[in-house]
Amino acid sequence: MTEATSIVFVVDDDDAVRRALTRLIRSAGYCVESFGSANAFLEFRPYSGGCACLVLDVVLPGVNGLELQNELNAANSSLPIIFISGHGDIGMTVRAMKAGATDFLAKPVSDSDLLCAIENALRHSSRALSRRAELDRIHGRMARLTPREREVLTLLVEGRLNKQVACELGIAEKTIKVHRARVMEKMEASSLVDLVRAIDKADIPLSPAPSDSR
Repeated sequence: MTEATSIVFVVDDDDAVRRALTRLIRSAGYCVESFGSANAFLEFRPYSGGCACLVLDVVLPGVNGLELQNELNAANSSLPIIFISGHGDIGMTVRAMKAGATDFLAKPVSDSDLLCAIENALRHSSRALSRRAELDRIHGRMARLTPREREVLTLLVEGRLNKQVACELGIAEKTIKVHRARVMEKMEASSLVDLVRAIDKADIPLSPAPSDSR
């Protein structure tokens, strides 16, 4: 992650505050997109999944900051949020943090505190992107398996031996060995432990295909 490849979205209905925040964030080398309301941000739909974060005022016309956070969470957005507010209280802060905000800063926000919060949020974004890419790779490998190979994988990660898998599926053990080798190759796993870890990490539900699948 670098500043040049990161974008910071700012949502604040105070024009002067929004301009000041934009200038500060740009001076730190980040790209910035600013909006005067949550609705404007949602209509623009600027977040495409790259490394980014959102600096969000709590009190906004129409949809407020906490409501926008709820909408983004409902859409499974991984966009980290830094709340800023001149009217925050402990309950509001707790609610925002429990819902996944990375920081909650009181106005007026010091330059150093905000830039530190942005760097922290972008680290969160970078980690989330890396994890998403890894999970996409695992799901992509799973999609390459045939129904029979998926059956074999399911039984292998349950701890069955080759002969037990063969008995369960009613086919020769030597055939199971061939399927097992193909599963390991397609899943890019060097060992059964690697295979189990990948399935667990991606939280993939495994249910055997019909036993006559090939």
